[in-house]
Amino acid sequence: MSFAFGIGIGTQNKKGDWLEVFYQQPVMAPGSVLMEVVSNTLGYQGGNQAIQAKAEQLSELASALRRAGETTQAILAEKASQSSRPVAVTILDTDDAASSTPEVYLKLHLISHRLAKPHSLKLDGIFGLLPNLAWTSEGAIDLEELPERQLQARIEGHTLEVKSVDKFPQMTDYVVPSGVRIADTARVRLGAYVGEGTTVMHEGFINFNAGTEGTSMIEGRISAGVMIGKGSDLGGGCSTMGTLSGGGNIIISVGENCLIGANAGIGIPLGDRCTVEAGLYITAGTKVALLDDHNELVEVIKARDLANKPDLLFRRNSQTGAVECKTNKSAIELNEELHANN
Repeated sequence: MSFAFGIGIGTQNKKGDWLEVFYQQPVMAPGSVLMEVVSNTLGYQGGNQAIQAKAEQLSELASALRRAGETTQAILAEKASQSSRPVAVTILDTDDAASSTPEVYLKLHLISHRLAKPHSLKLDGIFGLLPNLAWTSEGAIDLEELPERQLQARIEGHTLEVKSVDKFPQMTDYVVPSGVRIADTARVRLGAYVGEGTTVMHEGFINFNAGTEGTSMIEGRISAGVMIGKGSDLGGGCSTMGTLSGGGNIIISVGENCLIGANAGIGIPLGDRCTVEAGLYITAGTKVALLDDHNELVEVIKARDLANKPDLLFRRNSQTGAVECKTNKSAIELNEELHANN
């Protein structure tokens, strides 16, 4: 069984290089019947590849898919055959590193369509396959071709709006997941996983290969690679340290029913039901005073030793400035547990 499949309508520059691809209905783990039809009509011989299909090929593909009972993809192929833009039929036989722009876009779509979770797909090397583009009111434009397009727009009596210059587009130009609220759509990148019940407020941000399990209020930053558990809230201006922003190979995550206060931040993964006081940034090397039920010091440890531990409250002592940690269970018991794992 193959890994993924998609019929996508894309954009190319004047040189014929792919800039981006839109997959309305990508398929995870396509069946053998679908792959057999693709092989017979498009000459697919296996491996990972993006086939630029012509109109007559897409019409033939659509007819064959209907005969095989693959109605959904047949309708998509029929519509794609009428496209004035280039069409890519992309097949991923395995989850190997992508070798083309259409392959990268298919993987990003799989995540944003909630067909694959962050960290479940191989995304090594994708930055080299994603061109830096002008994302405009007329779609993606090669930066070298942008001045000419801007002039042409003026000649035609309108203004070409450049919304951003980036390798990643905003997710909602490609996918709008069900059951979410996103106040500023420019702040959620394609490749984000936005769980049902999530609200992303104006200052919230979700990077690619990151996201929420659902029922979360996001007013802070979810960096690349970070996953937020159900029921957890990120306060205004708070931050999670991702693999692209200093976290290295450490996978940062937030458990269920956690709260990261306004302007706070984490550089360690949090377990369930943890709270980080507003304005407090915790890195792996932060010295933390572990307190017992009577607020007496048990031991000073590094924050990394508390990674993934549940029921923790991180705060800063307003008089001494020391970072402190209290827990719903005895700090003595937690201390013994930490040393038992050494």
